[in-house]
Amino acid sequence: MHSLQNTILKLNEEKRRFELEVEDSVAYVEFIKNNDGIVFLTHTEVPAELEGKGVGSEMVSRTLNWIKEHGFTLAPLCPFVAAYLKRHPEWTEILAPGFHV
Repeated sequence: MHSLQNTILKLNEEKRRFELEVEDSVAYVEFIKNNDGIVFLTHTEVPAELEGKGVGSEMVSRTLNWIKEHGFTLAPLCPFVAAYLKRHPEWTEILAPGFHV
């Protein structure tokens, strides 16, 4: 298995998504950023060949780090992201007002 530590989360502004390339496949989290500094994570996609390898969770974790480091807040519209937040309540501190998990 490819080590996730050697992968880099890329911000693809043109496609409005965060991408993680693993084993020649690309997993991604789509987002919308508004003028109030809220990043809406709308959809997570992990290719079938990468499922069950922790790629989705690693990608979401890194995306949440990016949101926090850049001073944005989070609106978790994607069910995968919402499920991740339930397992990792330490991230609730970056939730945008009115959002909860």
